[in-house]
Amino acid sequence: MTDALVVAAPASGSGKTTVATGLIAALRRRGTAVAPFKVGPDYIDPGYHALAAGRPGRNLDPVLVGADLVAPLARHGAAGTDVAVVEGVMGLFDGRVRDGAGSTAQVAGLLRAPVLLVVDCRGQSRSLAALLHGFRSFDPDVRVAGVVLNRVGSPRHEDVLRAAADEVGMPVLGALPRRDALAVPSRHLGLVTAAEHGSAATAAVDAMADLVAEHVDLDAVVALASPLPPGPSWEPAVPAGPAVRVAVFGGAAFTFGYAEHVELLAAAGAEVVVVDPLRDERLPADTSALVLPGGFPEEHVAALGANGPLLAAVREVASAGAPVHAECGGLLYLCADLDGVPMAGVLPARAAMTGRLTLGYRDAVALSDSPLFPVGSRVSGHEFHRCAVVEPAGPAPAWGWRGGAPEGWVRGRVHASFLHTHPAGNPDAVARFVGVAAAAHRGTHASAG
Repeated sequence: MTDALVVAAPASGSGKTTVATGLIAALRRRGTAVAPFKVGPDYIDPGYHALAAGRPGRNLDPVLVGADLVAPLARHGAAGTDVAVVEGVMGLFDGRVRDGAGSTAQVAGLLRAPVLLVVDCRGQSRSLAALLHGFRSFDPDVRVAGVVLNRVGSPRHEDVLRAAADEVGMPVLGALPRRDALAVPSRHLGLVTAAEHGSAATAAVDAMADLVAEHVDLDAVVALASPLPPGPSWEPAVPAGPAVRVAVFGGAAFTFGYAEHVELLAAAGAEVVVVDPLRDERLPADTSALVLPGGFPEEHVAALGANGPLLAAVREVASAGAPVHAECGGLLYLCADLDGVPMAGVLPARAAMTGRLTLGYRDAVALSDSPLFPVGSRVSGHEFHRCAVVEPAGPAPAWGWRGGAPEGWVRGRVHASFLHTHPAGNPDAVARFVGVAAAAHRGTHASAG
C-alpha cells in the first residue's frame, strides 16, 4: 500500500511547488518511486511534477470528479509506487468560494493523509507559533503534522522560528534559505509550463531537488506519510469499441490535459496519436477524431498560424464530419483568427487576449446535443482564461450555467468551449465520442467504397 503526504501552505506563493517538486525529485534520486499529484484543476504544476517523478503528474479535484472518486484515482495513479506526494492548491482551506469544496483540506481528509505545511517566514518570528496553532486547530479532521520553514533569512532567524514551532509542539522537518535563483518564469495564467521551459525546466527541478535534499529531513518526511485508504482503484472501464485513430494536440502550446483522458480514450477503443502543431504539418493517416486540449496557443500564435498545412488538415477533418473536442486553448485554435493571426477557421468566430481573468468552477448543462454530451447533461467544469471570443456562443451553444450567458459552440460534430471538464468525472462522454468517431469512420469508408 502506498503512503501519502499532502504538501500545503497558508496561502498561494508560500513555496509549496518548490517544496513538493523538490521533494518528489529528491526522493526519486534515492530510489524511491513517487506518485505526484496536484489538488484542483491546475495543469502547470503537474508538468514539473512529471519531470521530477519520471511518471505522469495527476490531478485530484473533488469538484470536477466527485469526492467519491478522489481516493480511487489516487490509488490508480500511485500503483507500484512507494509514496504519493500531493501538492495542495492556494491556502490549505481555500476551495470553491461558496462552500470550500475542492480545497486541499478536503482532499487530505479524503486520503486520510497528513499535511506538511510550507510557511513563508519572511517578516515573522514568534508569530509563527500562532499561525501553526491556528492551522492545526481550525479543523480537527485535518492533521497538520509538520512544517517546512521557507525563505529563512539567517541562522539566527531559523533558531527563532524553530523555537516558535516548539512552543506549539509542531515538528520542523526543514528550513529553506531564501534563493531567488529558484524562481520559475511566470506569466498571465501562472508559471511557464515545463514543456515550454525546455531544458531550463529540468535545471529548475534539479535545483529544487538539491535545495530540498540539503535542507529537508527526507527520512522524517517519509515517516510522516500514512497509507492511502484501502479500496478499489479507479480504472478506465468503458466498453471497448472498434479501433479508431484519435489525434490529440500536445507539445508546448497545448499542455492542459489529464492523464486519465488518454487512458479512457484507449479503453474505449481509440489509438491515441499526439500531434504537436508547432512541429507537425499533417495529421496521422486515417485520423477519425480530434482532441484539442487547453494550453497557451496565444503565446505561440505566430508559429501556429504559420503552419498552414496543419490548419488546412484540421479544417478538412472537421468538414468531413470527424468529431472534434476542443477546450479553451483548443477553442482558440479553431477560431477564424487569434489576435489577428489566421487560425483553422473551423468556427466563424474571432478570438483575442484581454486584460480580464475569467476563473472559477461552473455547474453547467449541455444546451445542445453533441458528440460528447446529450442535451440536458449536467457537468462540473472550470474556466481559466484571459481570452475572449466574438461571438462567445454559436447558434447551438455548448453550455449554459446560472448567472452566465450561453457559452461555446456545437457545430456539426465539433464541440468547442472555454469550459474544462475532467474525463474521469464524465467517462460516458469519452465513450460516446469514440463511438461517434467509429461510426463516422465507417460511414466515410463505406462512401469511399
